Amino acid sequence: MKSFKNLLLITLGTFIVSLGITFFLIPAKLASGGVTGLAIVIQSVLPNIPIGAILLVLNVLLYIIGFIAIGPDFGAKTIYASFLLTGLISVLDAVFKLSGPLVQDPIVNLIMGVLISGVGLGIVFNQNASTGGTDIIAKVLNKRFGTDMGRALLMADLIVVVLASFVLGIELGIYALLGVVFNGYIIDNMIEGLRMKVSVSIISLKSDEIKHFIVEDIGRGATIYTAKGAYTSDEKEIITSVMDRKEFIRLKVFVKDHDPEAFIMISNVREVLGEGFF
Repeated sequence: MKSFKNLLLITLGTFIVSLGITFFLIPAKLASGGVTGLAIVIQSVLPNIPIGAILLVLNVLLYIIGFIAIGPDFGAKTIYASFLLTGLISVLDAVFKLSGPLVQDPIVNLIMGVLISGVGLGIVFNQNASTGGTDIIAKVLNKRFGTDMGRALLMADLIVVVLASFVLGIELGIYALLGVVFNGYIIDNMIEGLRMKVSVSIISLKSDEIKHFIVEDIGRGATIYTAKGAYTSDEKEIITSVMDRKEFIRLKVFVKDHDPEAFIMISNVREVLGEGFF
């Protein structure tokens, strides 16, 4: 089930990426980084070659890097996502046959294209996969040097921006640079939002029931501290646990029903590593 969910999320993210690229970036010739941006530049020089074919050739050249530097699991999922993206773009391009951008304002096309594709890329990256191309280079930088995915992607995409400036003109090159920066920001925030967890600390007279609910019903671990109140000097237990937001909502309802006077402290945690988290 975990593998199926992982594959489903990669498919969903890749489909979202294809929508942003096909309907906004390609028609407006906005090469906002990545192999897709490089493919747009190449197609501008060689218009008779389908963009799907260009993407396929460019992605194949980078598969080996993903396998060697990151591992077969990442490489296999990346091959799936990149072939899927190529196929989806080819199908959408053939079905809708856009002769030009949906809107004439390049800024609107840039914002919509990068926003939609950035959300999709965030979903794909969060599953330890990529859609191929410079995403692979960004993932290598992320794994080897701990660079944030958005920043790593920005570094990998700068060469595409330079090429876009020469081939498509300085104006579209500037748009491409804005797209790369915006794309990195969207991806980092998307990944952070998906990985965000909640750290909960609870002081309650019904601590045994709450501990049992956290461990048995929610399926999370908990740590117990003994503390003394400053005003009453009474000793009480503090239950601390980390969980996702849906699990916290269940816990909050349970605590409210069983001990309305319980004291609960909540804080967001950007990332959690360890048993039960990945």
